[in-house]
Amino acid sequence: MSSHPSHVFARASLLASAVALALSLPAIAQDNAPDTDSKIEVIEVTATKRTQVIYEVPVAISAFSGDALAQQGITDLTDVGKFVPNLNVTGFSAGHTSSANPFIRGIGLQDHLVTTDPGVSVYVDGVYLGRQVGQNWNLNNIARIEVLRGPQGTLYGRNSIGGAINIITKQPDEVALTKATLAAGTRGRLKGDVFINRELSDTVAFNLNGGYTERDGLGKFINVPDAKYDVGETKEAYGRFSLKFSPTDDFSLVLTADANDGKGGLRPYTTLIDEVPTGAYYTGERFGEPTPAGPLRNTDVAANIYDNATGTREVTEVSNEASGISLTLDAGLTDTLSTRAIISRRSSEYKAGLDDDATIYALDHYPERGDADQTSIEWQLSGYYGDFDFVSGLYFFEEEGGNRQGEDSRFNGGANLLELDQKSTSRAVFVNLGYNVSEALRVAGGLRFNRDKKDVVANVGSGPFSASDSWSQLSYDLSANYTLANGMNIYGSVQSGYQSGQFPARPYCLFGNPECLVASDNITAVNYEIGFKGQLSSNFAMSLALFNTEYEDLPYQVSTTAEGGFSTTNLVVSQTSRGIEWESTLYLTDAFKLHTAVGWIDVDVDETEGVKPVAPLTPELTAAVGASYEFALPNGASLTTRVDYSFRDDMYGEPSSDEGRMTQLASRELVNADLRYSPANGNWSVSLYGQNIFDERYDNARLNTGDYILRILSNDASEFGLRYNVTF
Repeated sequence: MSSHPSHVFARASLLASAVALALSLPAIAQDNAPDTDSKIEVIEVTATKRTQVIYEVPVAISAFSGDALAQQGITDLTDVGKFVPNLNVTGFSAGHTSSANPFIRGIGLQDHLVTTDPGVSVYVDGVYLGRQVGQNWNLNNIARIEVLRGPQGTLYGRNSIGGAINIITKQPDEVALTKATLAAGTRGRLKGDVFINRELSDTVAFNLNGGYTERDGLGKFINVPDAKYDVGETKEAYGRFSLKFSPTDDFSLVLTADANDGKGGLRPYTTLIDEVPTGAYYTGERFGEPTPAGPLRNTDVAANIYDNATGTREVTEVSNEASGISLTLDAGLTDTLSTRAIISRRSSEYKAGLDDDATIYALDHYPERGDADQTSIEWQLSGYYGDFDFVSGLYFFEEEGGNRQGEDSRFNGGANLLELDQKSTSRAVFVNLGYNVSEALRVAGGLRFNRDKKDVVANVGSGPFSASDSWSQLSYDLSANYTLANGMNIYGSVQSGYQSGQFPARPYCLFGNPECLVASDNITAVNYEIGFKGQLSSNFAMSLALFNTEYEDLPYQVSTTAEGGFSTTNLVVSQTSRGIEWESTLYLTDAFKLHTAVGWIDVDVDETEGVKPVAPLTPELTAAVGASYEFALPNGASLTTRVDYSFRDDMYGEPSSDEGRMTQLASRELVNADLRYSPANGNWSVSLYGQNIFDERYDNARLNTGDYILRILSNDASEFGLRYNVTF
């Protein structure tokens, strides 16, 4: 552990805050007696792989009810990032419109190549999604979304050093239900979705969800007039089917299959050419050689930043397909012992790629294809004996994937080659043990041992090179949760996280250094956190968390133009993140509800090789406010209004805060609105909605390669429309 004075001060501040909070709690407990007429829905979550009321979980966690997602303007994972403290979801990934790159508390990954791993893990019904581009991100048939902030290395394993996102779908049951949603709006929005749940017999039930959505683009490919899609245009069909067999109350099998097929236009982006006397684009030379296009200026890029001036047809279109099948077994072995097994097989593939110079010239364009196949198996054994409870298990994960840039790619006017193949295998064993010291106090601890291996083959035009490496790590967590007389909870926890090392994403260093295909070391994280959460009264619930997280051997991605292509290397750093997070729900009246979420983070990165990096894509402040009011109409119908505001502070797109702040992304403010009419005793509703109603345009990422700056734009322009829901 580092003994840097700021680290010591941060820990002392957290301890002082905990003491002050503990001393004030008895007074709070006396002033706020439990109220049985609570207006606030009590949400149960499975963040610790067992069902708990959200206030009892010793983790900073946000939860969203599936039925309320549309009214809040949440249609995909990117939208979730607008309403969670210290969560920022960007899109980059070779310009693909389906990419979703979560950053929690300053930890994430904006790349997508198979040699990289995200720092935030995403699960759907307990199945880990190894790749975060091209997946089925349509948030339909959702029971709940849980966002866990901070390292989750014990129960969730590797690749959760920033946090984890759980998406839980609705399970088949005995209730006969059909729901349909139709939506149409500006920007060519069309969407249709249907959900059917039926019981086939006393022991068998199924549900089916399917839909189609499309939206127009934001610009034109001005030099490819017959391009199939516009810039940012999206079209996607998706479906999910679950079949549940439950012959007894103590045994069930759920078979689930899902698939999606998406197509569209390249994500909006532009290039800022470095117009300085030494700039390679500006002088028309690179590595001392004239570029085939000669000198370039910013006037060669499309005047409208949402248009695209590429002359390369291959990069105008993106596509993605994913499919998966899983089998989940739940069985009660005794009155106090149960087991669960989750077996899954998933495949995904995509086509995308940027024309980095963003001009008609065939200078720097990289059409790309990728695919990945993964198999995962998790077995859990859980139970309780007296005041003890436990969750234990074994985990296996294997992924094989690759990325290709070939003859249709160009660098400096010549052919560009990038071939990556990697096989990754992960095994783990874990246990978490809890003990109820008293009715009010629970303590828990957990251990997880991970072993990972990666075999990679890379070819950038100088011949294929292979490398292999393996890692192992023991992760741990300790926590204590105390429930006050009024039902409020105070907790303290120490959590560790782990991520295996990573090979370079674009190893063009192989041209001059065949030994550069080397993976980074283990990434480790230790998080110290205290929190206070629960219902202070029948109309007010809140959660407060203070954290200090220390990361070692954390690789930052640094991209430059190097001989042979667009090179990405790892800058390994030590980082300390500290901050505070607040969420609350307040009923001002029976009809008026107000939700707030605020996150503040301060990130300190140790100086490395004489350079003081900054944490990329990490806004210092995130905030969201949502207000809803339900009007009771004279005829028994209701009119519900909802307005949601989201703020994200400015941030840097890469680890360097370069002079002129060219890689700095400005802050952004978004407003969504929803007005819903529901008739008395009716089975339908109609909503007038608006997303990003003030048409805020903002950047998702920026990268400075030395010759030019890639400015990746959001695909999130304003949209207004009507949404019709019917249930029968």
